[in-house]
Amino acid sequence: MVSYKEAGVDIDAANEALKRIKKKVKATYSSHVISGLGSFGAMFELPRSLKEPVLISSTDGVGTKLKLAFMTGVHNTVGHDLVNHSVNDILVQGAEPLFFLDYIAAGKLDPVVISSVVEGFADGCIENGLSLIGGETAELPGFYKKKEYDLAGFIVGAVEKLGLITGEHIKEGDAIIGLSSNGLHTNGYSLALKVLFEDSKLPLDYDVEGKPLSELLMRIHTSYLKPVRALMKSINVKGMAHITGGGIRDNLARVLPPVCDAEVHTSRWTAPLVFDLIKERGRIDSQEMFHVFNMGIGFVVIVSREETEKAMSILEKNGAEPFIIGRIVKGEGRVRLIID
Repeated sequence: MVSYKEAGVDIDAANEALKRIKKKVKATYSSHVISGLGSFGAMFELPRSLKEPVLISSTDGVGTKLKLAFMTGVHNTVGHDLVNHSVNDILVQGAEPLFFLDYIAAGKLDPVVISSVVEGFADGCIENGLSLIGGETAELPGFYKKKEYDLAGFIVGAVEKLGLITGEHIKEGDAIIGLSSNGLHTNGYSLALKVLFEDSKLPLDYDVEGKPLSELLMRIHTSYLKPVRALMKSINVKGMAHITGGGIRDNLARVLPPVCDAEVHTSRWTAPLVFDLIKERGRIDSQEMFHVFNMGIGFVVIVSREETEKAMSILEKNGAEPFIIGRIVKGEGRVRLIID
């Protein structure tokens, strides 16, 4: 007789991982969570304060940033990355995050590693005030390389129908405010890892202005929920964009009305040094850098010219580092990126 374990799937290892993370996951629960860990379907009650709730959802992964986790052995941050990334995605339309579900797949489950990954998911949920109400852990022998895994996440948030932010009210003269990123976040790692480690053969502890390169690359994707939430309570936010793959040009264009262009000047902020290192080591053209990476701006907010000063003050008071990076002009729904 051949057992399931001999075929490569260890159910006991999955159960051990579940035991390790149970307490941490429960710490993310709000009063709206109905089902407990282990239910076939996760149940969540919508907040009764919402009169006309619109649900906004998003799903994503961490991408090749996971390779860095495998290289460094640091597994408790990539889940946090994914939660923050997902929160920012639905925040663009004004949504308050409600709950999150995760998916982890590996060739062979290591309870210590899996519990560390889920700890990151839980930390991200606690930071952003949402509940980790479900997930799936799959062991797929022969499908993934030894000691490697993949992640996916699914988030649901809600916003009042009248409070939806769509970009339709953006007009000529509005100000474009960029919020600083702390590095690559979760995009562009295929290029960065090729340039820095495959081609340049740099060590993980390569010194960049007093910090090891691995630390700069593993920085957790910034969540902009707190400062943007405070901003939305006081100001009419006209449009927002999460700057991910495709950079400022592609992502900001997604919220522009067809009669407006966004004029963005790159001299208005200074990108983290890790971008200079990638550019120099890879001899990469500036246009390509701005198309692949966020280049130091992780989130963009568009407000009226009259409310710009107030917006900057609110964002700064709530922990963001904002820059006025451009303005809205007449156009055709495009982003004019002026690389100074």
